Amino acid sequence: MAEAGEPENPPLDEQSTAPSAPPPTSQDDSTVETAEEAVEPPEADINELCKDMFNKMSCYLSGELLATCEDYKLLENMNKLTCLKYMEMKDIAENISRNLKDLNKTYASLQPYLDQINQIEEQVASLENAAYKLDAYSKRLEAKFKKLEKR
Repeated sequence: MAEAGEPENPPLDEQSTAPSAPPPTSQDDSTVETAEEAVEPPEADINELCKDMFNKMSCYLSGELLATCEDYKLLENMNKLTCLKYMEMKDIAENISRNLKDLNKTYASLQPYLDQINQIEEQVASLENAAYKLDAYSKRLEAKFKKLEKR
């Protein structure tokens, strides 16, 4: 529908375009291109197409923003879970540290007894060595005694 004073444009399918030229018949004609007349669609169609484009662009951008928001929510949830895991790991590390300190205190309190055990072990080894020497000496003495008895 045209305004007063504006010519009414015919619908798009009724507009004529320049007929295309027949296909080239020789190699010299192959570089020739055909031109078509650029025809603007009626203004009402342009407005409708613009509205449609803006609606679709709005829908697309809304989808992109929604996807971005969902990505940020996912990142936020991942950060919260990571924070909780690190808090748990911190608690575990503190418990291990506390238990290690207790273990070191216990070891320090047992150290005198461990030293005594080491001394006793050295003394037992020394006694064992002396027992072997005594056994060897007694065997030699017995052999001498038997030798003297045979005479």
